[in-house]
This record gives sequence, C-alpha cells and structure tokens, in this order.
Amino acid sequence: MSKQYANYSVNDFDKFDCLKISRLCYVVILFVMRAYIVWLISLTNFQDRTSFIAFVYPEKQVFYLNLISGLVGILLIVVMSLRRPEASAWIKSIWPRYRQLMVAALLFDLIVNVIAYFYWDLTSVTWLVGQSLLTLYLIYKSLTSKRLALNLAEFPEPLPEYVKPKERRKPHP
Repeated sequence: MSKQYANYSVNDFDKFDCLKISRLCYVVILFVMRAYIVWLISLTNFQDRTSFIAFVYPEKQVFYLNLISGLVGILLIVVMSLRRPEASAWIKSIWPRYRQLMVAALLFDLIVNVIAYFYWDLTSVTWLVGQSLLTLYLIYKSLTSKRLALNLAEFPEPLPEYVKPKERRKPHP
C-alpha cells in the first residue's frame, strides 16, 4: 500500500478497494442543493406545504433561483452515484474533473445569489456575506483536500470474486 494511504484504515475503503468518497463532496452537494432539500422537507407538511419554504426563503424568487443553481448539484449526484466499475465512458472521463464540477457548482450558486442581491435586491447583505464566506471556505477545502485528490485519482474496477475452496465431503455412512 502506498504512503498516501498510510493514514487510512480498512474501514475507509469501499467494496472496490477505493477510498470512500470524501465527506466534503456530500457537504458541497447539500449546500448547492439546499433549495431542493427545503422543498422536500416542505412536502412532508400536509397542511401547509409552503410555510416552511416561506420561512427559509422569505423571497420566493430566491427559492426559485436556488432551484436553478441547484441543477448543477444534480449533475454532481448523478456522476457520484454512477461511479462504479461498469460505468459508462462519459462518467469515467468526468470523474477526474469532479473537483472542477464542485467548484463550478459553488461559484454558479454564488453568482446566482449575487445577481439576486445586486440586480433584484432579493437577499440581504448578511445572507450574501455569509454565503460568500461559506462558498469560499468550501472552494478552499475542495482545492486542498488530500482525500478528495485520492478519490479523484482512483476509479472503481471490478475485483475478482473470492471463491472458497470446495470443502471435502465426507461420505455418508
């Protein structure tokens, strides 16, 4: 095993002997797709489905804009979920560029909210500053994460199945 994997235990690897996907990938997806998460949570409220959305997004236009910016997050989920040995060629070609997709999703989400603030005055300065700081932090972590770099360097390959040696049967008496 290489030195780069020295800090990881057996539990850090998946069934294809690849390092399990960095939690950072999941955090970025959750952040970019927050409007979809809010929408799904609101669907569970059978009496008033829009009250939770209105609570989180006082301006419904910001909610719709975040749904648009979350579309890139759907691509992130699709690529990550199709990352397996029998994946198609386009997944295998996109996977090494997954970090760039994450950064692009974060930047697109930030740009949408900057436009919402400056052109339509839909968000507050506090919201915009908070989102900008969080976005910059996630981008920094995406660019410096060693685990993510290892994830992107490997792609699952089929492993030969372990076949148990046949047990000797005792003859019946």
